[in-house]
Amino acid sequence: MAFRGKLRRDQKREDTVRRNERIRIPKVRVVDEDGEQLGVLDTRDALDRARERGLDLVEVAPNADPPVCKIMDYGKFKFQQQKKLQEAKKKQTVIKIKEVKFRPKTDEHDYQTKLKQIVKFLEGGDRCKVTVFFRGREIVHKDRGVLVLDRVVEDTQELAKVESKPVAEGRTMTMMLAPGKK
Repeated sequence: MAFRGKLRRDQKREDTVRRNERIRIPKVRVVDEDGEQLGVLDTRDALDRARERGLDLVEVAPNADPPVCKIMDYGKFKFQQQKKLQEAKKKQTVIKIKEVKFRPKTDEHDYQTKLKQIVKFLEGGDRCKVTVFFRGREIVHKDRGVLVLDRVVEDTQELAKVESKPVAEGRTMTMMLAPGKK
């Protein structure tokens, strides 16, 4: 019975790399396990050579003319690919954006607490989005929001650089800080 729809949960996807009997092209260019070219061979002959050595015939360049196949241990090849993928994942860094919200009337103690949070985020290597919210009639005094953001820039100038200048959008004013100057 052929199942043509989506895969069920218990079914695994097939590998995208064709190997051994799945290679259906009549002639392929063959490279042995040491990297030496054996030339263009019939697929059956190449498969026989791989089996004599106890290895697999793996299609490495399917778009070439004729396709290139290599005689190798497929399990070992797959394991090495997995290791490379893990190493690449370890080396990548994820930069998070943290947000700190102010109001134009934020009191001194609250300001200092939020400033400590911003400093902590920046020292941790994260970017920080500083937002000033305006409620009700506070929207008339956008200059106060600009003053708050300017003060944040001034207080964090030793360890941060302004990535985007203050921008007013509706009832909010935002600015991005990135860790920079150390």
